[in-house]
Amino acid sequence: MSDPPAISVAGLRKAYGEHTVLDGVDLDVAAGSVFCLLGPNGAGKTTMVRIMTTLARADAGQVRVAGHDVAEEPDAVRAAIGVTGQFSAVDKLLTGEENLVMMGGLHRLAGAETRRRTARLLARFDLEDAARRPVATYSGGMVRRLDLAMSLIGEPRVLFLDEPTAGLDPRSRRTMWQVAGDLAAGGVTVFLTTQYLEEADELADRIALLDHGRLVAEGTPDELKRLVSGGHVSLRFPDEASLAAAVSAVGGLPADRDALTLRIPSDGSVASVKTLLGRLDEQAINVKTLSIHTPDLDDVFLALTGRAPDQAPDHGPDHGPDHTSDHGPDQEEAATP
Repeated sequence: MSDPPAISVAGLRKAYGEHTVLDGVDLDVAAGSVFCLLGPNGAGKTTMVRIMTTLARADAGQVRVAGHDVAEEPDAVRAAIGVTGQFSAVDKLLTGEENLVMMGGLHRLAGAETRRRTARLLARFDLEDAARRPVATYSGGMVRRLDLAMSLIGEPRVLFLDEPTAGLDPRSRRTMWQVAGDLAAGGVTVFLTTQYLEEADELADRIALLDHGRLVAEGTPDELKRLVSGGHVSLRFPDEASLAAAVSAVGGLPADRDALTLRIPSDGSVASVKTLLGRLDEQAINVKTLSIHTPDLDDVFLALTGRAPDQAPDHGPDHGPDHTSDHGPDQEEAATP
């Protein structure tokens, strides 16, 4: 029997006045996986995270996180999760070490355990040398690493990362990717929202694409790429005779005779490329070079939403005016019954 999902969402709906933000969303997230929610600005990503982390109430539907209903068991959900939001929630007047100790207290950890976890997290995120400096002196990448460390001090079973690498330099972004991958390998479920398609492609076991409050596609990165056309195999030949023979062999497709190349539609799979090369080999047609071009997530995004990830829809933002970030189980009591 398969394990129950770490996150289960059924019929989720949310509106702010006349504006419907989430319109009947259903999804399951496997335990110990990295699940990425993609969508343009205003698609509903942050609202969905706020509901799953007990920071906002749904209008309809059911959400279960770590086996607990977010509406009926908010305290149990908070005890099981960590959250890193779009905007860091660190206290810049405190040192990095003091921020982590404060979070240990909010999680009601014993003093010795708080110190042990703090030391471990400072080392893990390469913050030991800066541990006793005020956070106001940290670089942007250091602040985001501390922010994530604070989310982890409670050793959550499910970690929500809402656009955690926004504004980071490439090196810091890669560091965050490595941490997210390591956490999933250790059994933590990571729920990630992002506008960086490379990030989703690099990290996610599965991706869901949210647009106008509805899921328009879900699957592995490769499955999503196969939803759009444009994949092809590009062949380059040593001479005009080989090119002409190849054109005849594949059914008269147009060729670039100046560059001695032929582009053949393909999904890029091993089977399709093997079949193509076998057909050319049977007729002793010499191929100089071969390259495979498959659609990327940018192509998927544009094909399914009609706009780029950083373009907002005409109807405005995906959440109400109270945009809050939260790390742990005790920081947003007003959001729950």
